[in-house]
Amino acid sequence: MGTAPDNENSKESSASKMLRDSAQTSANALGKAASTAADAVVHSATKAAEGVGDASRNLANHASQHLTLIGRIYGVLVLLVGLVGVPYVGYEIFEGVRKFVTGRLHADPLDLTFILTCAQAVVSFANAVALIVFGVMLLRDMRRHAARWAYVMMAVTFVQGMLSLALQGIGLGVGLSVIQVAILVALAIALDPALIGERAVQRKLKRMDEHDEYIEAKGAGMLGRDPSGKGYVELNVFNVFWLFVVGCVGGLIVEEIYHLIFFNEWQDRAGLIWGPFSPIYGFGVVVLTMCLNRLWHANAVLIFFASAIIGGTFEAFVSWFMQVAFGVIAWNYSNDWLPLFGGRTSGKYMVFWGLAGLIWLRELLPRILKFINLIPWKWRYALTAVALVLMLIDIVVTLMALDCWYGRVAGLPQTSPVARFFGEHFGNAVMKQRFQTMSINPQWSGRG
Repeated sequence: MGTAPDNENSKESSASKMLRDSAQTSANALGKAASTAADAVVHSATKAAEGVGDASRNLANHASQHLTLIGRIYGVLVLLVGLVGVPYVGYEIFEGVRKFVTGRLHADPLDLTFILTCAQAVVSFANAVALIVFGVMLLRDMRRHAARWAYVMMAVTFVQGMLSLALQGIGLGVGLSVIQVAILVALAIALDPALIGERAVQRKLKRMDEHDEYIEAKGAGMLGRDPSGKGYVELNVFNVFWLFVVGCVGGLIVEEIYHLIFFNEWQDRAGLIWGPFSPIYGFGVVVLTMCLNRLWHANAVLIFFASAIIGGTFEAFVSWFMQVAFGVIAWNYSNDWLPLFGGRTSGKYMVFWGLAGLIWLRELLPRILKFINLIPWKWRYALTAVALVLMLIDIVVTLMALDCWYGRVAGLPQTSPVARFFGEHFGNAVMKQRFQTMSINPQWSGRG
């Protein structure tokens, strides 16, 4: 009677032991298989990463050698231009000063043309010196310093181009400045020590990170805002460009409604040849956003006064540039309360700028930012690129049309194909109808 249960217990114990052994064996087998699979995945990933790294380094090294050769050739050219330009421009400045001091050159020191000419001479000398430094950096293959110096030269070249535009109009000086800026942009990208192949991989990784951040921000209702909290808006190309477009259109609508209410007249107040755009408001919105981006939570009085000063100064600068470059006066506030800078702005409109900046920063910007970021992720880069190109074309055509309008009114020969084209398609009557707020007089300009 006692033996049977013992046998049964013994059989159950043996069976349990066999099951445990079998389970342990299976677990060991699964563990080895998982370990082998993990090792294989890691090995494959490592090989793939090494392959990408090798490919990017090979591409980068190839690009580096190619770009170094091009950079040195360009370095020789800019060095020669700089070495010729420094003594030539320096001699011209010296001779001009000597003639002015000895009385052989009669000029009013307060004359706008005289001031702009002096500024152009100084900037041309600075550009020549910068070319020498840049050429030496390229020849010595100081790529990191050359890439940074290229950005300095872009600023100098931009100022030089603006002065040429103000004194000579759209011509060889402006064309050379545009070409030089384009070359400098290309070189700044190519000369950066972060080589092209590595940068391509980094761009892909960054795009993946941006997409993840976009999805996360969309879910949290924080699209377009800086997640770190350092600033109210992420000032990337996408946000800045579309804020500019919104400012152009919105500012134009507000100004036309204001003019209709207070002057009982509907007037086209657009600032570009094509489209409902007033770029002064577009640039004004961007300037206010960039300058006050960190102050969105500050005291309302501080935002108001900062907006008033920034907006009024910007408005005065735009008025001055339009006058000296094209002899155009689009507004004059000499009869308003507290006229400033010769009527280019006034206390009245600085108050408007202050209120507009406060309302923009506190109320409109977050809502408009949400609206802008409704553009689907897969469309935003392509759509922004296309819209940006079209806007640049509109701006360039407008500047050329204004320059040709100035030339016709000034009685300058309009014999070039470009001048004849604009004379045929954008004649004086067309320009007056399009820019109804503008008055043009060559004597107002700074071209002499």
